[in-house]
Amino acid sequence: MRTTRLPTLLLLLALAGTAAAAPACAQGTGQAADDALPPPGYGSLRQDDLALRVRNDEIEVRVVPLDLRVTSLLARDSYESLHSLVQSRRRAIDSVASAAGISRPGLALVTFFGQQPGARYDPQNLTLLVRNRVYRPLGIVPFTPRFTSQQLEVREQVSAIYLFEESIPVTDDFSLSYAGLSSENWSKKQPTLDRERARVASRARVQRADSTPR
Repeated sequence: MRTTRLPTLLLLLALAGTAAAAPACAQGTGQAADDALPPPGYGSLRQDDLALRVRNDEIEVRVVPLDLRVTSLLARDSYESLHSLVQSRRRAIDSVASAAGISRPGLALVTFFGQQPGARYDPQNLTLLVRNRVYRPLGIVPFTPRFTSQQLEVREQVSAIYLFEESIPVTDDFSLSYAGLSSENWSKKQPTLDRERARVASRARVQRADSTPR
């Protein structure tokens, strides 16, 4: 697992690609290794149901995995919002992944919230820990123009899509770390995700049965 800091080249590629980004062919909300995915449009979860958060007096950080194995469980509006976000930055995402030699990067939507005037943050200081292996971002594609300013006012927020060298293990467990803070709440989300996955499968079966010609 790479443990070096984010190469400046990849961040520059992300910034350049964002400026020229255009919607590409639909490739899903995020990258997932599983072929059997929940069908989108039948879920009822909110983005907050998928979010990991850490905070201190200056900054709150929210991370939402952009992986179809969980984003397909969102309510239709939330799913389509994330899908559109990824597609609008698809060219930049592909450029960063290509430069890093990664064909199927893990994606996450990361948002920083200011808690006090002049709050400072470091976008590269965010990591994921999976089974004692540290995942550092291999690239960042800003969604908010001021993302690279690294300073926020009260209630100001900035967002970006983070790329990791492997899919985020959303069916397993992982933790979020930022500036000495950590959140290990993903394991607590698994029962909710499992229940929603079963409900989505049931709703999809009923819909298919109702639409089958008699």
